[in-house]
Amino acid sequence: MFQQLEKMLHLSAGLASLGGEKLEAMGKKIAEEAKLSETESKAFVDDLKKRSEGAKEAVEKKVKEGVDAALKKLDVPTRAEVRALEERLARLEQKGGA
Repeated sequence: MFQQLEKMLHLSAGLASLGGEKLEAMGKKIAEEAKLSETESKAFVDDLKKRSEGAKEAVEKKVKEGVDAALKKLDVPTRAEVRALEERLARLEQKGGA
């Protein structure tokens, strides 16, 4: 399970590194090699950016699901559960005069 999580994290980092200028440069180079017009080139680069962002979001979602599953399997409490216990403890301390 942890190996899969590690692979997803590496993939996510790879997609993130293709963001911005690198992705645009790669898209322009492909459009130039395909001899696209300036309008087609811009549309191609914009589409590439949208697809990259969509892929990045999908990977981030999968990573989150993997992390959540791993934490649940390890029986690690959520932040909300810890907060609820802290509040309960505070109420019990007030009642007990501690």
